[in-house]
Amino acid sequence: MTSPYTTPMPPAPRPPDTRPLRRRKRVWLGGAGLFLAGALIAAPANDTKQSVEAKTKPAATVTATVTTTPAPGPTITETATPEPAPTVTVTETTTAEDKSAGLTDDTPQDDPGTCSTVSNSGNCYSAGQFCRKADHGETTTNASGRRITCTYSSNAWRWTYA
Repeated sequence: MTSPYTTPMPPAPRPPDTRPLRRRKRVWLGGAGLFLAGALIAAPANDTKQSVEAKTKPAATVTATVTTTPAPGPTITETATPEPAPTVTVTETTTAEDKSAGLTDDTPQDDPGTCSTVSNSGNCYSAGQFCRKADHGETTTNASGRRITCTYSSNAWRWTYA
């Protein structure tokens, strides 16, 4: 068993020429033959050297210049439009007279056909429709006069009956 604390011995050096003499001669002869073959092939190609002369002949230079003018474009005229006049809204307040002392209605009904909040197209809202951001939490009436409120339900703001 060898000790792990001792340094290993380096391998023994190789003897200088382990190949047989005949193989070494073949390598030298092959290399010399390739060198001579390359020299013989390249020699005839170099004998017919031609001199390169740079001869320049004067030539006529033709320069053409084209100038274009753009066609006139359409004439744009702006007309001033008057700004619309402000909208005037008149609200009348009246007091309700006592119609009958014994009749009471649990669902308050406003005047049918009037809506205090309308859509962008001017129509009354109805229950189940989506609310605008500006209408969140508002209460208005639908076309029949029944009260509806904009509340958050089913992951969306919708008009529901109050």
